Amino acid sequence: MHEIPNEEMAALWNGASGRAWVEEQSLLDRTFEPIEALLVEAVAASAARSILDIGCGSGATTLAMARRLGVAARVTGVDISEPLLTVARERAERSASTARFIRADAQTHAFEPTSFDMMVSRFGVMFFEDPTAAFANLHRAATPAGEVRLVVFRSVHENPFMTTAERAAAPLLAKLPPRKPDAPGQFAFADPDRVRNILEASGWSQVEFTPLDVQCRFPAADLQRYFTRLGPLAQALRDTDEATRQRVVRDVRAAFEPFIIGTQVEFSAACWMISARAAINRFHPR
Repeated sequence: MHEIPNEEMAALWNGASGRAWVEEQSLLDRTFEPIEALLVEAVAASAARSILDIGCGSGATTLAMARRLGVAARVTGVDISEPLLTVARERAERSASTARFIRADAQTHAFEPTSFDMMVSRFGVMFFEDPTAAFANLHRAATPAGEVRLVVFRSVHENPFMTTAERAAAPLLAKLPPRKPDAPGQFAFADPDRVRNILEASGWSQVEFTPLDVQCRFPAADLQRYFTRLGPLAQALRDTDEATRQRVVRDVRAAFEPFIIGTQVEFSAACWMISARAAINRFHPR
């Protein structure tokens, strides 16, 4: 454990990775809009009127929920990244949205107790250094009938698109970091048994997993930007000489060919929709 929780993630998302996600905001929002729509529908179908969007990034899902629920609801986004939240706040101001945003680490932030009756996340909860501590902290912020709806990725093997770039680049990049099972990152919540234990140990009950296979797409013209700007390969390319970079780009682009359908890149995102409730007999794990 680091002396400061989530220190590495804070540095990552307030540095080059955060800036890249800002610059590719429209590409990412368009790609994962189907998942945003699923979360918005789940919240709209509930009686929730105080919603927390965990790891809200540049605010697309937060703003969509605020639009759908209107002034009767209080929708708040929380994220560790100042660059992404700057975009979220600008988008909220341009659209006169009632959504508000907090720059904070959801693992440790002192949320107002029992203040949210629904907590959601689109790929924002897999990066906690100590997920049990994080969900215990979030549990304290939930109302007695509070719920969570979390969309996370299933296993790396069920999401070949997501690792195509690094698999294709590995022969050319010796220092490309390997995926570590259960480590903070994209596939940290893939194992239902592990995640159930995390949630139940932090005070949540009635934990359920619903598999989702969501069809996503973006323009093929944006493919090179996608794999050179985002993800583990993007980080490795920042320290690569130009000749090697050109070979990597060529080989990776070729590896994505099976996903190119006409003018679009199309893939299935294998996800879990995780739901849970604050335990009826509430307690506050330490």
